[in-house]
Amino acid sequence: MKDTHKHGENDNHDHGHEHNHDHKHDHKHGHGHDHGHGHHHHGLGHHHHDAGREGNKRGLTIALVITAVIMILEFVGGILTNSLALLSDSGHMLSDASSLALSLVAFWFATKPASPNKTYGFYRFEILAALFNGVTLFVIAAFIMWEAFKRFSAPPEVSSLSMILIASVGLIANLVSAWALLRKGDVKNNLNLRSAYLHVLGDALGSVGAIAAGLIMLAFKWYLADPIISVLVSLLILKSAWSVIKHTVHILMEGTPITVNQDEVKATLIEIQGVTEVHDLHIWTITSGLDSLSCHLLISDDADNQAVLQKAIRLIEERFKIQHTTIQIETSSIRHSELKV
Repeated sequence: MKDTHKHGENDNHDHGHEHNHDHKHDHKHGHGHDHGHGHHHHGLGHHHHDAGREGNKRGLTIALVITAVIMILEFVGGILTNSLALLSDSGHMLSDASSLALSLVAFWFATKPASPNKTYGFYRFEILAALFNGVTLFVIAAFIMWEAFKRFSAPPEVSSLSMILIASVGLIANLVSAWALLRKGDVKNNLNLRSAYLHVLGDALGSVGAIAAGLIMLAFKWYLADPIISVLVSLLILKSAWSVIKHTVHILMEGTPITVNQDEVKATLIEIQGVTEVHDLHIWTITSGLDSLSCHLLISDDADNQAVLQKAIRLIEERFKIQHTTIQIETSSIRHSELKV
């Protein structure tokens, strides 16, 4: 086994490092094979990934505390004032608190180390949590639309002033929660956090819609405004929920990351001097911000397999930001049998 360790000394990072290994294995399949495998893991990338995860957890914790406090206040207020509207909104807050708590648990699970039977660790739990949150958003929006359609024929009279006050409290709480998630976490790139953020944002939209409907009903006694605005808000929530569901299913199906073009990756590798063919190329996402790649490179018999391997690993990281790479080098006389996928 030949190991090459490179430690960055002239950059701005104190502990960035790179591991490149070349393993020689003799596989007995009825005939001799000698395969060169290159594995690349960038410690600094994982450090940045973990730092971002801590910010995500802080944002979620702040949002969860705010949501839980408002939920308890509305529940107690509903009991004391005999207000069904307050009790109903506290139930909605319970749904949000559950969603935020699930996302927080997912981040905790993701920090657990890998084990012999969970070689990638528990990172995928984040994607499962995001999928669950996306589905619950879909269910909530569908339920609101169903209730709204039932009210179109005979819209009930609504206590508009109480509705505006309750919605205003909910809006303030949701805006502060959304700010905490945006400020502390990576809402753009982390699917788990984005799904939780969409829950909070969906509630904020609902509160804005409720305030608008309350003002219309207070001024004009036009109670049809309540179900109409509810449907419009639900459609916006459905659009966001569908985006999360589609993205999480794509990851769970081992789809190529949306930020990576497989044809471009193949073209980059084939341009390396000595490479004659690229096959068995697979690119997938383990969790948000953590992509992986594996492939076989067929090289000419006179090419330096280590030079080709090091260049391939460097190009994949520089051009496509993929830091978890496994590359197998093959020659005309040493080729892996055809794989199923």
